[in-house]
Amino acid sequence: MTDNVSLVSGVARRYASALLDLAEDEGLTADVERDLTAFEGMLAESGDLVRLVKSPAFSAEEQLAALTALLDKAGISGLAANFVKLVARNRRLFVLPDMIKAFRSQLAEKRGEATAEVVSAKALSDEHVAALKEALSASTGKSVNIAAKVDPALIGGLVVKVGSRMIDTSLRTKLNSLKFAMKEVG
Repeated sequence: MTDNVSLVSGVARRYASALLDLAEDEGLTADVERDLTAFEGMLAESGDLVRLVKSPAFSAEEQLAALTALLDKAGISGLAANFVKLVARNRRLFVLPDMIKAFRSQLAEKRGEATAEVVSAKALSDEHVAALKEALSASTGKSVNIAAKVDPALIGGLVVKVGSRMIDTSLRTKLNSLKFAMKEVG
């Protein structure tokens, strides 16, 4: 399993790096970033699109035809659309979400930015996001973008991940730790 994960992440990084190089050469970095973000949003909203992207049951031609129509309808064109079509032709579509994340990560690194994945039990207010952004920027020495998600199962607190560092102050984790400690005592 670990070999497959590293293989997939290696493929994602290589494709993302090539796309970033092309986008920079053509001066289209902002356009590509916008289009990939739009495609990622479509993936988040459509289970059918996720099945199309991840299922090996569809042929490359079927995936390519469906994606071409979808990209045209969504107004995604140029380098980003050609990239998605190339990935489909090469039967690497199942790695596309990881490629988009790798692209965004490499672009942020070039800009001197970091992305913090923040999971909270309830949606964070604007002032909480601003305070968290400021604290993380001071801690990392980089401009930090917040990618916030809500997971009510946390009960309370936050889980913050910046790069390979993770800080888990969620009530769920604290309760699980207490539960484990009590099992060892009794």
